[in-house]
Amino acid sequence: MATWSQFFTASFVIFLILSPLQGQTEPTSKRPVRVGVVGLVHAHVHGILSRKRDLGDLEIVGISEPNEDLATRLLSQHRLDKGLWHSDLATMLDKTKPEAVAVFTSTFDHLDVVKACAARGIHVMMEKPLAVSMAHATAMAEAAKEHNVQLLVNYETTWYRSNHHAYALAHEQKALGDLRKIVVHDGHQGPIEIGCNEEFLAWLTDPVLNGGGALTDFGCYGANLITWLMDNERPLTVTAVTQQIKPDKYPNVDDEATILLTYPKCQGIIQASWNWPHNRKDMEVYGADGYANTMSNHSVKLKDTSAPATTVRSPARPKPYDDPFAYLAARVRGTAEADGLSSLENNLIVTEILDAARQSAKTGKTVTLTH
Repeated sequence: MATWSQFFTASFVIFLILSPLQGQTEPTSKRPVRVGVVGLVHAHVHGILSRKRDLGDLEIVGISEPNEDLATRLLSQHRLDKGLWHSDLATMLDKTKPEAVAVFTSTFDHLDVVKACAARGIHVMMEKPLAVSMAHATAMAEAAKEHNVQLLVNYETTWYRSNHHAYALAHEQKALGDLRKIVVHDGHQGPIEIGCNEEFLAWLTDPVLNGGGALTDFGCYGANLITWLMDNERPLTVTAVTQQIKPDKYPNVDDEATILLTYPKCQGIIQASWNWPHNRKDMEVYGADGYANTMSNHSVKLKDTSAPATTVRSPARPKPYDDPFAYLAARVRGTAEADGLSSLENNLIVTEILDAARQSAKTGKTVTLTH
């Protein structure tokens, strides 16, 4: 006959086996990440609103946007339930309790969003750039550190396979030799010219809310990529020239900017413009032994000192490093490694470069960064 202790032991083992089945609770790592969308005034918001909803990696649980007309229009356009909408950020965060947010406000508003989310332990991915100033960026970094949350910055060019191909050629394959010059071209015909909606234009062409015009809007891409290629080395000097080629359309901000960065043995040149004849986001990476020019999202033109130039298709990026929101979900779940282009470390340097560029353009003098 079984003793009482044997009966108790057997019952406890059965309980341990069956208890995970009670309520069919799914492990946190398998559940979609609960994501809030903060702001709808940045046109890049269509990327998350139009994303397939059956991918299983994230779920939009709430949207905050004070402009009800804009919210109604975009929710209808993307066939989303208007019940997701809240006019107030704090209300959305407290009612829907997202694990992370994707931010599509003006750049100036990033600081308030980060403070509100960090205090609640919510991770943040914002559209580029990180901040309008170094003061804002530093405050955001301090809030993230205090509350142990991640701050990620999303650039369209982070997901270009050609950029990662160029980085691999320079750093992993050592195919280019020591880097000597990096030239980044970014921009388009202008936000008015390409038909940006009025809510986007209202802050994009405001020197306070955007931190500048083309210098900020597209200069950040080049600063991000060059900082990454230089392994987060801060430049020695920053020199910038800005112009208002179309003051009738952009009376309050620059629409043309060129930024020169110097390093001990390399130069970075950022050409940011709202005056290109077409949309472009490409770069040229020159080393002592060869160069890699990104021709598009998918291909790179290569040449070394001993062979003619060839254009090759860049290898695809592995999941989740091919999509910003899949990457956000994976970072929240701890299943993806940190990406240098999205990192806070890189983007603090980007902000420092843009701050110095604005100062240089205003004063007509080169700015030397303290080290």
